[in-house]
Amino acid sequence: MGMADQLGFQFRAPERRIWTVRALVAAVRTHVEREYSDCWVEGEISNLRIPDSGHLYFTLKEEAAQIRVVMFRSSAKLLRFRPENGLRVTVRGRITVYEDRGELQISAEFMEPQGAGALQLAFEQLKTRLQAEGLFEASRKKLIPALPQRIGIITSPQGAALRDILNILARRHHSANVVIYPAQVQGDAAAREVMAGLRHFNQDLRRGSAVEVIIVARGGGSAEDLACFNHEGLARAVADSKIPVISAIGHETDFTIVDFAADLRAPTPSAAAELVIRSRQEIEAQAEELNRRLERAVRYRLLMARQQLIERAQHGAFARMMDGIHWRQQKLDEQRFRLEKAERQILERCRRRAENVAAAVRHYDARQRLAAARQQLASEVANLAAAVHKRLLGSRGRLDRLSASLEALSPVAILNRGYALVFDAGGQLVKDAAQLKGGDELSARLARGRVRARVTATEGGETQSRNLRSQDS
Repeated sequence: MGMADQLGFQFRAPERRIWTVRALVAAVRTHVEREYSDCWVEGEISNLRIPDSGHLYFTLKEEAAQIRVVMFRSSAKLLRFRPENGLRVTVRGRITVYEDRGELQISAEFMEPQGAGALQLAFEQLKTRLQAEGLFEASRKKLIPALPQRIGIITSPQGAALRDILNILARRHHSANVVIYPAQVQGDAAAREVMAGLRHFNQDLRRGSAVEVIIVARGGGSAEDLACFNHEGLARAVADSKIPVISAIGHETDFTIVDFAADLRAPTPSAAAELVIRSRQEIEAQAEELNRRLERAVRYRLLMARQQLIERAQHGAFARMMDGIHWRQQKLDEQRFRLEKAERQILERCRRRAENVAAAVRHYDARQRLAAARQQLASEVANLAAAVHKRLLGSRGRLDRLSASLEALSPVAILNRGYALVFDAGGQLVKDAAQLKGGDELSARLARGRVRARVTATEGGETQSRNLRSQDS
């Protein structure tokens, strides 16, 4: 006995738990998402892919490690810059597992470039692209009229910028007519409303009541407050305006894309009023600068509320539903990538095959080869038809001879001549009368039908039976 048996110990083998792949990956995913629900990760963007769905797929890497990142469209459309390969960024999101491949990945909700802010990077990227198109060239600029009689202003009716412009215009040139187009000058809708104002004033050219100059004005603010004036569509609308446009956005140190696209940039809204009206008598040497800044409390509270909503949503049924939607969206994009790759491979193989066939065909005269093949085929068909006809005739004669021989040897033909086949009770053919005795039952097969009989007497040799009593079967 072993020592364990002597001491009374009993050892049991540990129970083995067998996981399915999906169950194991799901368990790991749940654990990872619980432990790393909000992480900040920095690295360099590589393998960036942006499909039609609007989602972002890329790899965040450093020298010795890398991790996949997916940013879904709802978060990607809030980015203030254009992601590019090689750009170092900081990503905020939760760590999860993509179950189809069993890969660790970051589901990103926020991303900003390192070094420069997102707004500044977006500004520089758009400025470089539009400048390369020649949108800021001096040759495109239109002259500002010296003493315009009708002045159009696009700004917020409640803003201090409008009050400053009107005060200066009233002191310098009280007879000038001012047409105000109310528009938001902050937020997502601001660019669209300012573009609508530009279209409105330019449409008046055909009616003869157009203004002579347009001022796009807004008071000072942070970079986020002025971001709406870095809109590409707005910059193109300013450049395409038939009426000269003066930009008066922010303070003297603030620059936007609209400033570069406009025909003239004013350091402040007050300076724009001074520039547009060259009074005979200069009343003021310097306009009062605007010092007011819009409070950012509302924006801050909205950001905090959004963050709280995201954190609460991560732990409820809504989070699971969004996870399912995001997973299916990512899977759909993955299938689309695979389909596009397969289509390219198939097209490449077909192209190569077509080139090989075309090269092979060029070495031959297809018409001559087809004519020779057609002639040979006709000859072979004629020979085959003759051989088949001859063979059919021979087979038909042989069939007739065999049919005649078979008919002569057929037992049925013998029975038709009046003969009968006699069988005993066991079904054996009777060939000798000595096989029978009185009282045996017989059956006889005639040409048409059968009869049953009983033996009353037998005679040897070739003498026929004398007493057969027939019975119908």
